[in-house]
Amino acid sequence: MNLRRMLLIVSVVLMGLGVVYSQIKIADNLTLKLSGTFNTWFQYQQDFWFGRGTYNDAYVVQMLRFRPEISYKDNVKIITRFDMAQGWWGVDNEPPTGKIVSVRSASLMYNGKDVHYLFHVDQAYVWFKIPALKTSFSVGRMQWLVGNRILIDNNYDGVQADISIGNDVLKLGWAKVNEGVDALSDADSIASDFRGSWDARDADLYLANYSTSLKFASTKLDIYAFYYIDRSIRDGNAYIPNLLDYKKVRFSPQITNLAGFGISGSSKLSKFSFMYEVNYLRGKDKINNTSYGPTLDVDINNGDLDGGNIYLKGEYAMSDKIKPGFVIGVGSGDGDGPWGGKGNVTKLRTAGFFFITEIWEDSIMPDEEGITPQGLGAPNVRGYRELENTIIGQVNLTYNPLPNLSLFGSFSYIRANKPIYAWDANGPKPNLSAKDLGWEIDFKGDYKLHDGKVILTLRGGYFKPGKAAGYLINGTDEYKKAAWELKGEVWFNF
Repeated sequence: MNLRRMLLIVSVVLMGLGVVYSQIKIADNLTLKLSGTFNTWFQYQQDFWFGRGTYNDAYVVQMLRFRPEISYKDNVKIITRFDMAQGWWGVDNEPPTGKIVSVRSASLMYNGKDVHYLFHVDQAYVWFKIPALKTSFSVGRMQWLVGNRILIDNNYDGVQADISIGNDVLKLGWAKVNEGVDALSDADSIASDFRGSWDARDADLYLANYSTSLKFASTKLDIYAFYYIDRSIRDGNAYIPNLLDYKKVRFSPQITNLAGFGISGSSKLSKFSFMYEVNYLRGKDKINNTSYGPTLDVDINNGDLDGGNIYLKGEYAMSDKIKPGFVIGVGSGDGDGPWGGKGNVTKLRTAGFFFITEIWEDSIMPDEEGITPQGLGAPNVRGYRELENTIIGQVNLTYNPLPNLSLFGSFSYIRANKPIYAWDANGPKPNLSAKDLGWEIDFKGDYKLHDGKVILTLRGGYFKPGKAAGYLINGTDEYKKAAWELKGEVWFNF
């Protein structure tokens, strides 16, 4: 019996016990606690290329996720999170074609992500507390994020320390983002892999986050900073974006060094509640590109990177049933165009769980923790993700006609911060640019059953593209059809 099969059998037994008992004693001072979710959804997407060719995708997806915790007394825990039975209905048992020579992956874009398969571990780490130091440590593969998931939202291997300072917490962390050329080596060079990479040095992330609370307006604040360095660039490839197995938006800079600073928080004042964040990024692209690459992947710039984001979300509790709200978001763009000057950067790496609209920037990705491309930020469309080069304003309304029923509707108007240029196979066209990205109408309805453990959701959106959206996605404004989406979900949270 191989290790993978044995691990699977043990996991299933533990899960079965956990589902029945939720929390059980498995030995002296040793307990098992289990939580998780089952999610299945159908999705129908129409005209995400605005009429350039046929885009008529309909599919059903499911995922079963478990989060077991094994605790020893109060100061030690083993925590893991894994997905089972994850995949599209009808193809979830197909073999991983990424193992076949010359074929990168089952979708020709994603490689080795286990998105179709039986068992996939997202997180696995040990947490332990040293009371004398007022500090807890986490060691292993865990979640790394800052703020509202605009800049960093990913799972990495590493170490985190949470230091209690009165009622506040200082988090310090180091993550191994990439072991160069998929090699367990810190050598300067090895034999080239199939993508031509040979610089085997690593990429690392250093992070600090200070969490505090203020009495004024029930305010909670996070003040954070991070520094990322990719050393494996002498072969002309940076881990971001060259070595990711999905396509980002065209003309993306290669990130070799990046420092980020920001503050995020939430406040509640009478019937008003707010979430907000402001951040600034500065870094380097040390790879001197002379071309954009065959699929226009990379930016040509002078080596300097900077950018930032502003985000504000507000809601007013007019009554128990009616809550109007708004969202304002601004992300930096490339003021010099995509062929020189500074490069623009608005994030390190995210999994796409930052949400404002259904279609424009909702982009839960199969390369991270999602299962299928969603939204215009997906790699087959290659739109923006999060607030990249975006100014967005939204008004919305939440209505709860019944205790178990929640209805939501919104209207969003979207423009580019800096001009977006038309492009063709040779690169950008400096004489054709626009800022009008378009507008979008969204809806969402949630109905809760069985004490809220089961949630039935119907959601969707209608996006009318402007000229700039045509340039971004297709390189031309010739195609103007509206993109729309309908999605139904069933959740069981335990």
